[in-house]
Amino acid sequence: MKLLVDSGSTKADWIAIDEKGKVLFTTQTLGLNPEVLSKEEVIERLNDKFDISHNKAKATHLFFYGAGCGTDRMKDFLTEVFQGYFKNAAVTVHEDTYAAVYATTPKNEQAIVSILGTGSNCSFFDGKVLHQKVQSLGYIVMDDGSGNRFGRHLLRAYYFNKMPKDLAIEFSDEYNVDPDYIKQNLYKEHNPNAYLATFAKFIIKHKEEEFCKKIILKELNKYAKNYIMQYDNYKEVPVHFVGSIAFYLKEELTQVLAKHGITIGNVLRRPIDGLIAYHIVNK
Repeated sequence: MKLLVDSGSTKADWIAIDEKGKVLFTTQTLGLNPEVLSKEEVIERLNDKFDISHNKAKATHLFFYGAGCGTDRMKDFLTEVFQGYFKNAAVTVHEDTYAAVYATTPKNEQAIVSILGTGSNCSFFDGKVLHQKVQSLGYIVMDDGSGNRFGRHLLRAYYFNKMPKDLAIEFSDEYNVDPDYIKQNLYKEHNPNAYLATFAKFIIKHKEEEFCKKIILKELNKYAKNYIMQYDNYKEVPVHFVGSIAFYLKEELTQVLAKHGITIGNVLRRPIDGLIAYHIVNK
């Protein structure tokens, strides 16, 4: 049994397949970002799902693609945790961009592959190897165009009284905006980046409002300039996207990229289904 996992900071999609590619089960855990979780917290999230804990001895392979796995230290950390948990499985840990590449890019083709979800990332795939110009320093410093960045903008606008009154009333009705509650989630709870990203639904819902539209276009423009345009051939190859922000803001994303002469390619909300096809072909 092969386990295929696509993990962001918010959630992780799991699919178990047999040797013929038949789906045995699917499930979802909380995100397994090694930059913000301890070994004990990772194991707790695995144990929380019956399908995973009950079948862990049956797994022969685990292919994990995750946010926060861009450095050898984080890959080694998760590999060790998974090998201790799935004792009979060969474990492979990749950064989440590889899942995006395998799901969106035809074999041997070149493309720039981007992730726009809770966080953000961008790499160039030369048909065989992934190249990255920007090393992520995490959500506090980077993550332009991401869900957590939009959440940050909304909270600041609300508390600095910059949000239009009607939107501010709806925002306070929809979310707990008590300052102690917000600070607890930002500074004392796990995954503050995922917490910030929960507010992105609001800006997507109101994306036609001038206030929201301005924030969206500004953030996506920063993403294009700071990430995509790092690559000299950004006008020559398609730019594929994976992630909920890219999926639900595809129209705005296309508009921003067109201004820079960038061709948008495939846009998927999540890459897990494409990973099944990839691993069937590449047994």
